[in-house]
Amino acid sequence: MMSRRRKWSGRYLLAAAAALAAATMGANLIPAQQSEGRDDSELPPHADCTLFTEKGAAMRRRATLGDAADGYRQSALTAQVNGLLGSAQRVVPGGSRTDILQQLDQLGVIDGEIFKTMANAGVAPAARTNDYEYIRRVTLDLTGRVPKPEAVAAFAADPSPGKRAALVNSLLATPEFVDKWTMYFGDLFKNTTRNTQVVRYAEGRNAFLSWIRDAVATNKSYDKMATELITSATPNTWEQGEGNWMVGGFVTGSPRSGQDIFDQQASNVAETFLGNAQVNCILCHDGRRHLDSLSVWGKQATRLEAYGLAAFFAKTSMARRNVSQQPLRYYWSVTNNPRAADYPLNTTSGNRPERKPIGSITNVKPVYPFTGESPEPGEEYRAALARILTRDIQFSRTIVNYLWKEFFGRGIVEPADQFDPMRLDPANPPPSGWTIQPTHPELLDKLAREFQQNNYDLRWLMRAITTSEAYQLSSAYSGDWKPEYERLFARKFVRRLWGEEVLDSIVQISNLPNRMNLVRDDPNPLFWTMQLPEPSTPGGGVGSFLDSFMRGNRDNEDRKPDGGVPQVLNLMNDSLVLSRTKATGSGASASFARQLLNKYPQAAQNQPLAEEMFLTVLSRPPSNAELATAMNTLAAGASPTQRQRQVEDLLWALFNKVDFVFNY
Repeated sequence: MMSRRRKWSGRYLLAAAAALAAATMGANLIPAQQSEGRDDSELPPHADCTLFTEKGAAMRRRATLGDAADGYRQSALTAQVNGLLGSAQRVVPGGSRTDILQQLDQLGVIDGEIFKTMANAGVAPAARTNDYEYIRRVTLDLTGRVPKPEAVAAFAADPSPGKRAALVNSLLATPEFVDKWTMYFGDLFKNTTRNTQVVRYAEGRNAFLSWIRDAVATNKSYDKMATELITSATPNTWEQGEGNWMVGGFVTGSPRSGQDIFDQQASNVAETFLGNAQVNCILCHDGRRHLDSLSVWGKQATRLEAYGLAAFFAKTSMARRNVSQQPLRYYWSVTNNPRAADYPLNTTSGNRPERKPIGSITNVKPVYPFTGESPEPGEEYRAALARILTRDIQFSRTIVNYLWKEFFGRGIVEPADQFDPMRLDPANPPPSGWTIQPTHPELLDKLAREFQQNNYDLRWLMRAITTSEAYQLSSAYSGDWKPEYERLFARKFVRRLWGEEVLDSIVQISNLPNRMNLVRDDPNPLFWTMQLPEPSTPGGGVGSFLDSFMRGNRDNEDRKPDGGVPQVLNLMNDSLVLSRTKATGSGASASFARQLLNKYPQAAQNQPLAEEMFLTVLSRPPSNAELATAMNTLAAGASPTQRQRQVEDLLWALFNKVDFVFNY
């Protein structure tokens, strides 16, 4: 195998070299290319694609020629902003700067704020991305897989102005959407079998996974998701999945009265739902002299205030219920204990500094530190916390910022878990020497309030983001890009695909399912890595492939977008990839390479073969230079065996191209 690959050093290994360079460049790479009901048991063969039937010839020609016909174009909105900047090369409808700024101010929340801020800064936005890039971008972002070629061709050929919004709506309704966002919220809520503190066992993990999947599939409102996680009371976490989130706050070595556990649960709430990781620090000591250079709010916050947040959990009990002793296995129960004392200041042991009475205060009652609210008389403490938390605009700001970062590559506030509550409002500026934290404070606040008004609907938020003109900007920038433009979102940032997205896309393209047995003799193997219940599974080749893409462990390692040499080497040499470049099988189980050879058996058909391969793998037609290279390569296959090898190597090269590994 290696000897045959080595012969491509002058041609297709350039693609791997480019991928290696891209992997070390990070998420802001600008690509050189400038053009625009699932059955788990059997993937649909490409032979069924209407695009590649005789009747689909016209559509195929449109898809192939569309690159020239539908390159980057300025939207009317982009033209207006560019017109404000006085470019002689750009034409904008007549009107004064004030008039146009007022028009921008009347747009939707996202585009109004993004384009107005760019105009005021004198920064031109990138052009609008073309149809090929948009369908690939949004399909990967929403479903975690590349679009199928017939969908790409039909989308590019569709002249209707509302087709992008219609595409988003269709993607939001797919099972693939549920797969990807179950994975995302599994990361956010840290669902694992075990971590450094907690053992849930596979039963608890799977119950939590089922709860997350159902929440995503049914579009459960985000405030209800948070409420169920915070208030869950269950006798058996193997049967009631949401209780496993509370279990994630268990801390070994906690004092008998449970303060370390209450503290960790408070910290989890603050970081997960409020984007505030500083509470974890303040639960050990006052913020003064510790957070002075990081947070205006943090340097003024006191440990007593943090105790008030932890006190919402003081009447919660968690206990292990043994299923067996040899081997030891247990589930958890989470119950409310109204007779328990309020948060006691009586410890000299545990994982945090000792807790001593503060004046006459020996027990701390629950007080939400950001608004001063407390439970109503007779109200269960955790129910009160969920009620207060979900009404806090910071709850909505946080998820808006998390999802914005997922779709745009960086948050409106960065780092996304380091919100400073006293640096968010330009109407109440921070002290001298501090700046407003969000890049677009009005956008963050308005979008958070619209999210509330739309009943905390996550699909509404994703739809608003992915149909905005800001999201539809090209990742290529025609002017001189400056680092300070990054915070303006003047172009779409490139992101490296998750490992699961890479492998699932290869599986879909190749038509060769990836059977993953989570346990020995598994009667229900998985076919898509996006359906895996947690990063520790599966073992073997699939697990190591995914690990090279830095998928994290939902404990002390977050998912990372960085590139690295192991990713490139795996794409070049791993059997998971190499086996899927082969021409194997027959009929419905034929691999993609075999289908191409069956459909285009003659050398005279090399061009449509290459065009279909590009459209399937990269979601676009080849450029003239790419097509010429592909044609020269395929022409070298004089015999059927040689031609098969050329087709296989061409497919291998496309899997190793920068375009494939990045979403732009």
